Amino acid sequence: MVDCMRLEEQVDMDFSLARRKALLGHRGSRLKRRFFADGLLCFDEVRELPGASSRVYRGTRTVPVSQIGGSVGMCYEFDCDFMPAKTSMKERWNRIDRAFHRGEQLPPVSLYKVGSFYFVLDGHYRVSVARYHRVEWIEANVTEFNAPSTMDPPRSLSAEKGSEHDCGFEPAVVPRRSRGPDAPGGRTPT
Repeated sequence: MVDCMRLEEQVDMDFSLARRKALLGHRGSRLKRRFFADGLLCFDEVRELPGASSRVYRGTRTVPVSQIGGSVGMCYEFDCDFMPAKTSMKERWNRIDRAFHRGEQLPPVSLYKVGSFYFVLDGHYRVSVARYHRVEWIEANVTEFNAPSTMDPPRSLSAEKGSEHDCGFEPAVVPRRSRGPDAPGGRTPT
């Protein structure tokens, strides 16, 4: 019973730290006036680009977690580092984190691949927990879309500048959504 209690304490602490990372990242991006860094890159925006329409199922692959940075349908539930953006996500996130600590086998996530960049279709919480624990590789069912000729994978500025909470993407490389005051996040990029 003591081990169960320690596990529950660890899982709660993991979620609290993941949320803190997301909040610090959000505040850091606001201080740096990087308003577009609030969420993940949305697949719908890339899908609208010319040449990104045909797809091929590639099967189950082992994928670098560092190349997963977009979402299909849950762009604002996680920050750009895949940390949980809302406290309401705690129960589900904790369930996946608990399974991670127990060493349970989880099903592969489902990803869309565009170029060398991946978007999560199913398995957002599994990717989030993997990112939190700095897991390098994850099993995934991959469907690949043709990459538009003008798109390279987004580059996290955190890798370049050494900042853990700066998730801006190169605006010249990746199409960015423009957010008006009515859009989620309610800010306009500068």
